[in-house]
Amino acid sequence: MPRSVSASAARAGFAETVNRAIYAGERVIVRRHGKDVAAVIPIEDLQLLEAIEDRMDIDAARKAMKEKGSVAWLKVRARLKL
Repeated sequence: MPRSVSASAARAGFAETVNRAIYAGERVIVRRHGKDVAAVIPIEDLQLLEAIEDRMDIDAARKAMKEKGSVAWLKVRARLKL
């Protein structure tokens, strides 16, 4: 479970918060006025999230390309003389 800190505590102990993510692999939730507003996470976690998002985008694009009425990029490019 991620550790939560207030925004002021995260600001005051920024180096410690970042080091927890880097060296301990911890996820730190930053809270402001009792609400979760941000997170400090290890870069590997961010890379994994981005890879998942990329995969979802690719899947959505493939699905859209199969829809009736879609036009191949090469045809669009030729039509617009790009």
